[in-house]
Amino acid sequence: MSTDARPQAVPTQQLSNEHFIVTEWRFAPDAETGWHTHGHNYVVVPQSNGELLLETPEGQMTASLVAGQAYARTVGVHHNVVNISSHEVVFIEIESL
Repeated sequence: MSTDARPQAVPTQQLSNEHFIVTEWRFAPDAETGWHTHGHNYVVVPQSNGELLLETPEGQMTASLVAGQAYARTVGVHHNVVNISSHEVVFIEIESL
């Protein structure tokens, strides 16, 4: 799937200190993060329900977000995240330094 025409997800850093980085991510429909590798362990806390497409080196998969249901991932995750919902999707990402 080509990413040339997709809008970019909008990150807003809410907190950064010696322990954590907290970022709000807002995804319009079809918006993406772009390919990236996570340099820290992190927790995601969805603020809205929605469906995300996760493009990974191993292939594509979908993830369902449920508002308030957090999940965690470890350092090294490499992916592009795309909102495949018909509405805006918002989540808070908390990285542990």
